[in-house]
Amino acid sequence: MTNIGARLAVLSLISGLAVLTITQAQEKKIRREDLPPAVEKTVAAESQGATIKGFSTEVEGGKTLYEVALTVSGHGKDISMDKDGKIVEVEEEVAMDSLPPEVKAGLTKAAGSGTITGVESLTKAGKIVAYEADVKNGSKHSEVQVGPNGNKLAHEE
Repeated sequence: MTNIGARLAVLSLISGLAVLTITQAQEKKIRREDLPPAVEKTVAAESQGATIKGFSTEVEGGKTLYEVALTVSGHGKDISMDKDGKIVEVEEEVAMDSLPPEVKAGLTKAAGSGTITGVESLTKAGKIVAYEADVKNGSKHSEVQVGPNGNKLAHEE
């Protein structure tokens, strides 16, 4: 194999792995009847008084997660569970004006010149681990995160 041929083979392999990784992280819509029994039990308990918007599944770190999207008291709430129905993460819309001052300041700083269009709290193991804001800067959309104290996170949650 020539040097150019070897490089092309390596690039093809890297591209293929990148596509596989992207494909794995994408959500796939599913029906309620496709949920494992343990997940269905958690959904039934967690959706009391809420409107169910839909269900999806995705593979994260080699593990299949199930997500229910809810509307609770007029705001969005997404609950991710493992196959045993154990809640892994909760993402819940929160109003910017309800945030502690240090979190507001941290998100505003992280957004820079962009406009914050929405904020969610991220809860793991029953504890808020981060706040995530959707940011619009011209035609570009991005997300920024800060910890519960408003400081930049060492790694994205």
